[in-house]
Amino acid sequence: MAVRLKDIAQDLGVSVVTVSKVLRNHSDISAETRERVLKRMKELNYRPNLAARALVTGRTCTMGLVVPDLVHPFFAEVAKGVSKVLRKMGYSLLIASSEEDAQLEQQELEQVLARRVDALIIASAQFTVESFRRIEEQKLPYVLIDRQFSGLAANFIGVDDEAVGAIATEHLLEQGCKNIAHIRGPEVSTSLGRLEGYRIALHRHGLCPAAGAIVIGRTGDETGEVSGYEAMQKILALWPRPDGVFCYNDPVALGAMRAIFDAGLRVPQDIAIVGCGNLNYDALLRVPLSSVDQDSLAIGERAGELALELIDSKGPLRPKSIMVEPKLIVRESSLRTQH
Repeated sequence: MAVRLKDIAQDLGVSVVTVSKVLRNHSDISAETRERVLKRMKELNYRPNLAARALVTGRTCTMGLVVPDLVHPFFAEVAKGVSKVLRKMGYSLLIASSEEDAQLEQQELEQVLARRVDALIIASAQFTVESFRRIEEQKLPYVLIDRQFSGLAANFIGVDDEAVGAIATEHLLEQGCKNIAHIRGPEVSTSLGRLEGYRIALHRHGLCPAAGAIVIGRTGDETGEVSGYEAMQKILALWPRPDGVFCYNDPVALGAMRAIFDAGLRVPQDIAIVGCGNLNYDALLRVPLSSVDQDSLAIGERAGELALELIDSKGPLRPKSIMVEPKLIVRESSLRTQH
């Protein structure tokens, strides 16, 4: 016969409410009581009946995370940050990928919502805000990460993408680059913001992008290296050839560097490269990659914390916009002044 909360409470001489609060990691339970309850649960091999709990509390203790690409290390780090926060509070995380496809994202959202998650965290591939209007109609708390929408008053965790583009471009200018190209991403706020930051930085120095110097990759994050390679081939065909390139993200930068090497050129002596994301392998590359660090783990952690806050709130809260400070990590791929 399955062990119940009531059995554990009677066994320890405490109330069912106390045992329930231990399960929910409630703050008003003493460390001694918590330890006693958890120890007895382990001894009796207690497993919470999540379905029964959901009927009583109206919560499933599950949160949904929808991202454009599970292969991209940036979103994997975000998921790690969210999980780290939720695990401490007894929540589980349901993850889905839209593969940078707005229609597929709609399908994945329907599947996630059908599982009655308590809140949703999403980096959206949508071009309109209609999906979020429907989520709001269901009174489901949600947090946007990485990408935001003009005209939508929503909770958001991310970086200032204009600052990302400006930081990367300013660095290339400081390294003596005179003709800087940009490989941009899809029509989402991250790409548009970084493009604007690139333009702003050039304008500060009395410069503007040369004809053909802004190239859009043909696909999203999943095939970023292929996209970066193809875009870089177009840039290499320009004359005069750019001597610096700011890439939308690190996978794109990897493809761009490969195209440079295949053309018999050098990084950074012939062309300096800066990416964005500061992925774990950047320092291990043939030429270590300079990159703007978005602190993806912190984005995930703060998104999880905010989502939990929204779940526990007694009423609607004013939307929050939390910006994580981007930071340039300089490595060999952009250090022209040392060569």
